[in-house]
Amino acid sequence: MKQIWISKKGAPEVLQVREAPDPTAGPGEVRVRVRASGINFADLAARQGVYPDAPPMPCVVGYEVSGVIDQVGADVTGFANGDRVFAMPKFGGYTDTLVVPAPQVQRMPERMSFEEAAALPVVYVTAHHMMLQTGTLRPGQRVFIHSVAGGVGLAALQLALAHGCIVFGTASPGKHDYVRKAGCAYPIDSALEGDTLVAAVRKAMLDSGLPDKPNHGLDLVLDPVGGRSWTDSYKLLGPGGRLVAFGFSSIAGGKTLSVFHALGRLLGMKWGWSPMRLMDDNKAIAGVNMGHLFDRIDLLAPQFEALIAMYEAGKIAPVVDRTFRFSEAAQAHHYVHDRKAKGKVLLVPDP
Repeated sequence: MKQIWISKKGAPEVLQVREAPDPTAGPGEVRVRVRASGINFADLAARQGVYPDAPPMPCVVGYEVSGVIDQVGADVTGFANGDRVFAMPKFGGYTDTLVVPAPQVQRMPERMSFEEAAALPVVYVTAHHMMLQTGTLRPGQRVFIHSVAGGVGLAALQLALAHGCIVFGTASPGKHDYVRKAGCAYPIDSALEGDTLVAAVRKAMLDSGLPDKPNHGLDLVLDPVGGRSWTDSYKLLGPGGRLVAFGFSSIAGGKTLSVFHALGRLLGMKWGWSPMRLMDDNKAIAGVNMGHLFDRIDLLAPQFEALIAMYEAGKIAPVVDRTFRFSEAAQAHHYVHDRKAKGKVLLVPDP
């Protein structure tokens, strides 16, 4: 088999394609011949050395794949050789052959492509968990999505629209037309922060016909940026509003680790909201780390089933921006770092 390894901490060029013997499915596992692997920000952070959950280097990362089962281990029921599936492994997805526990595998809908399937697991279940499980999304609410043009952002946008919500979101100005066509009614420049960002969002709420008053804020904010952005997001919440933090992308900065940049972001972060403050403000703060939920199949499986049903009903559709060959893995990481992607970026095995 061929795998993409992070050989050491550094820029995208540290990614290397290596060969290894094919693994064998053990009890409770299936082996998948991978057709596509998804790239997530956690992969970039792991390569930079700022993702604490990543395996020790050198390592193979990757949280989501699609492909065809070609080996079924003992004690596995419900799957057979030839099944088209997607899976959410805990690392190891940058490979053309993957052994994964059967509970982490889902059968693909018949009309779903391998590219769509590899673009679904992490971003859609993250969005679903944040919005429906943690954020208690209700129809017609006002939702603010940071990085709305990204993989999780577009998944969250589709889920918000499926529930009839009004969506505000940050993106670079060159992507505003794109996200507006996708359904984000009020795009905001992602370069804004602090009081400037807060003012821009409040102006957008006023332009939308919503009262621009302290007691008429947003119902739900999804924030993967972290640092001072969490403070800005909290300010924008109205009574009953929820802030869901699901990343700290601002700590990474460029394509390699800058200790001074990371330290500055950490020092600029508000380190706590007291329960008394939350009670008085009638606001809630929650966090989601999908990498820490892999052993909670009882939570994730029903959400995957709900997402598949929504796909079959035409309510969601995974957005694939571009695919890169394994041999182009460094270029793929550069592409994501450069904020060029609109949706998911995938890796596919070389012919």
